[in-house]
Amino acid sequence: MASSDVPIQPAATAACLRDTRRGVEVLLLRRNSKLVFHGGAWVFPGGRVEEADIPEELAGPDAIQSEAAARRAAVREANEEASIDLRTQELVPLSHWTTPPGRPRRFSTWFFLAGARGERIEVDAEEIDAHWWTSPAEALRLRDQGEIELPPPTFVTLTWLAELGSVHCALEEAGRQHLERFVPRPVAVSGGVVSLYAGDAGYESRDPGSEGRRHRLWMLQHGWRYERRLTP
Repeated sequence: MASSDVPIQPAATAACLRDTRRGVEVLLLRRNSKLVFHGGAWVFPGGRVEEADIPEELAGPDAIQSEAAARRAAVREANEEASIDLRTQELVPLSHWTTPPGRPRRFSTWFFLAGARGERIEVDAEEIDAHWWTSPAEALRLRDQGEIELPPPTFVTLTWLAELGSVHCALEEAGRQHLERFVPRPVAVSGGVVSLYAGDAGYESRDPGSEGRRHRLWMLQHGWRYERRLTP
């Protein structure tokens, strides 16, 4: 199957947050290194949306792509992977990511935020082999030191969370802002890759040197950096 013909699978994930004396912490799970998709990476609980996640009141071929189905999938996956109980109505949509063409597997993923209730985390020991409550800043620091691996959507989400001081602030801010949709356009540059996002001056032309607005993730050998400057 040609890469352009790879079906896009619906998926959902939830960044589970808690308040501590040191500030907000987020739950990260380490995927089994034997897995083909992001094996060994630290991610938020999540996975594919299944037919069983579609609410009974929804029908039609697009129902599996709906936010309602994604909410139920995020809740189910969090319980299956980490034994954490979330409630669909309390999930706050943050963003939506679609894997760019050319990848062997493509996903259309809803990213939600959720406040944790202090549950005891127990990973499934199959897809997930470890869990970690950490500050977003610490996770970003360890990634740049080469100690952990983070997928780009996780990195961008953690960068956003690192600017917020509490679970309440994170949920409130996510609830106020417009749902952002990411369809990355990666471009090779000296020292690595820059992933361009909608709103960047070079997004349509795939030219990272275009003058103007910036919305991109620099993934360079010496470190990663999320750059967002959408005002003129």
